[in-house]
Amino acid sequence: MAEDLTIVKGTKEEQYKTLIPQIKALITGEPDFIANLANISAALKEQFNYLWVGFYLVKEDELVLGPFQGPIACTRIKKGKGVCGSAWAEKKTFIVPDVDAFPGHIACSSSSKSEIVIPIMQDDEVIGVLDADSAKLSHFDEIDQRYLKEIGAIASQLFIS
Repeated sequence: MAEDLTIVKGTKEEQYKTLIPQIKALITGEPDFIANLANISAALKEQFNYLWVGFYLVKEDELVLGPFQGPIACTRIKKGKGVCGSAWAEKKTFIVPDVDAFPGHIACSSSSKSEIVIPIMQDDEVIGVLDADSAKLSHFDEIDQRYLKEIGAIASQLFIS
């Protein structure tokens, strides 16, 4: 298991392409689910300096806060509520350029200006979400979506069924 992270400058795509193999190295050989999600969150935070990044896990009828990096977050989110709950309910990625314009946005941090939420799937069911927030408007785009979906797929293999 690698325990160092090389922060790369360059385009967003170059940064993701360098980060993903490092994430794989971080989790290789480590069987603990929570430790792996924590390191994925930390790697994303370090590379991209997001305001907040982490996981919410589906537990019964709610998303429950999992490993994350950043300010204190909402602990539980109902299905269909806010960006995370909407991504869960609709089984699709949400890119929100301005969270204040998103109907029903849950403001866990007033510093959050934009957000992306990737549903994490297993057997066509959402088992969690990968959520990233930025202090900048319109921070996330299709490049983030493509690579965060890849990271979400890596994370889905770690989830305890």
